[in-house]
Amino acid sequence: MAADGTMTATAPAAVSPGVNSLQRFARRRSTIAFVMALPLLAVIGGLVVYPFFYALYLSTLNRTMVRNIGLGNFEILLDTETFWMVIWQSCIFAVGAVLLKALIGFILAHQLHHIPAKGQKKWRGMLLIPWVMPPALSTLGWWWMFDPSYSSINWLLSVVGVPAVPWLGEPNWARFAVILVNVWVGAPFFMIMYLAALKSVPDQLYEAAAIDGATGWQGLRHITLPMMRNIISITVLFSLIVTFANYDIVRVLTNGGPRDMTHLFATYAFQVGILSGNVPRGAAVSLFMFPLLAIFAFFILRDVTKRNKEQM
Repeated sequence: MAADGTMTATAPAAVSPGVNSLQRFARRRSTIAFVMALPLLAVIGGLVVYPFFYALYLSTLNRTMVRNIGLGNFEILLDTETFWMVIWQSCIFAVGAVLLKALIGFILAHQLHHIPAKGQKKWRGMLLIPWVMPPALSTLGWWWMFDPSYSSINWLLSVVGVPAVPWLGEPNWARFAVILVNVWVGAPFFMIMYLAALKSVPDQLYEAAAIDGATGWQGLRHITLPMMRNIISITVLFSLIVTFANYDIVRVLTNGGPRDMTHLFATYAFQVGILSGNVPRGAAVSLFMFPLLAIFAFFILRDVTKRNKEQM
């Protein structure tokens, strides 16, 4: 107020342009999301990114880890017949186990989807037990069932007159046993993912198809599978990554035997790097999983992206 009693306008305080920019930056949803994701990014960096680059560094060293030999460890591995057998076995194990898990999981999910909600909870809980149990513990139970002297499975086969099977003593049977245990452990994961996807499919589509005279198989082929295709692809990719890196099942069940015929990348890397004392070469073995998984991920994610663009 002026001296003569009249009101005078007061100029607003000057606001720094930098303050407004900082406020706008803090209000962005993307900024908030990034800040909230920082702890997870730190965990990923510490447990995934750093070990990966450190393994790359180790793979370039000699056995005593005092001299850089470049790609020497990789060249030695590629000249080893056992390592090519590990690559072949890992691919057969991963692809075979994932396909069986996807098929069994889809069948179980489809059957559970048609059970009333009250009974569905009971069956869902029981079928998830193999997946929630520690794999090493459940594999130990399977090892007892496959035991050559006291095998409960062979005892049941003898009841019906079938000769005993050398589950863990013959290479082909040992491979089958490892895949069987992996499928038993992993199929419930596919089941719960596919069951969630089935529940997201609108019932109106099935009703309209039924009115048009579509059979159950036609509804499955033209409605269920197309609606679930992205979930199926992502689940298969995730399971491929986990199955390729499987360690505990093979380690407990066969320890890579007989005659290194059931080794996977993880178990062979442990044998070469830790048991044999050649850590750089063991790191090189583990890194061979990366290009194989990258190929699978590229083709699967490319199909998912293509389908998403077609639906837009």
